[in-house]
Amino acid sequence: MILLPAIDIRDGKAVRLEQGDFARETVYSASPVEVARAWQEQGADVLHVVDLDGAREGEPVNLDQLERIRALGVAVQYGGGLRSRAAVERALDAGATRVVVGTAAYRDEELLDWLLEACAERARVAVDVRGGRVAVAGWAERTVATPEELIERVQARGSVEFVYTNADRDGMLEGLDLDEVRRVDSVVRWGFAYSGGIGSLADLEGLAAAGLEALSEVICGKALYERRFSFAEAQATLDRNR
Repeated sequence: MILLPAIDIRDGKAVRLEQGDFARETVYSASPVEVARAWQEQGADVLHVVDLDGAREGEPVNLDQLERIRALGVAVQYGGGLRSRAAVERALDAGATRVVVGTAAYRDEELLDWLLEACAERARVAVDVRGGRVAVAGWAERTVATPEELIERVQARGSVEFVYTNADRDGMLEGLDLDEVRRVDSVVRWGFAYSGGIGSLADLEGLAAAGLEALSEVICGKALYERRFSFAEAQATLDRNR
């Protein structure tokens, strides 16, 4: 199980939001590239980069930032606004090691089928959840689907891994719901990353020790920025308790 530091980009800056609310933003750096360099120097092999501007506008906006981060030599999982084949291809051409598709995976079965056939090894499907239901369009719209329903529907079309985020907990540092993660783990066949609410090493200990067969990655943002723990401490905790 590996830790992926998160870099959320808005207006060219590295920021964090609370519960995906653009009005509750904290700017941590004017340079996402320097943040990426710092995580890389601390030992991160993969970064989770979210184009918040792209998520809002429906098209990727910060591909130039992606290119500069990739030039450091670190792998990047990139999402935000990837709602068409052209957008996915642009992100891959800009250097994304993996792309994360959310809204389109829910609404566009033709795109989903292409994604699963053409680049399944480099694609992840986002399952973003508010109030127990899948949220799309940058978390602004809540659907009637449960996360389990979306996961099963996607898996019926092909093999893919997921990025699961509890949007209600994201950026709040208040911990996670292990029972929720267990429910996700029970339906995922090939693997998933978890994000949302991690605020302490105890949260990471709980995830690592829970015997979750499909959980392979943990995404962490605000707790790292707020220095609740270091990247090295977090990764060591995951390694020690697995």
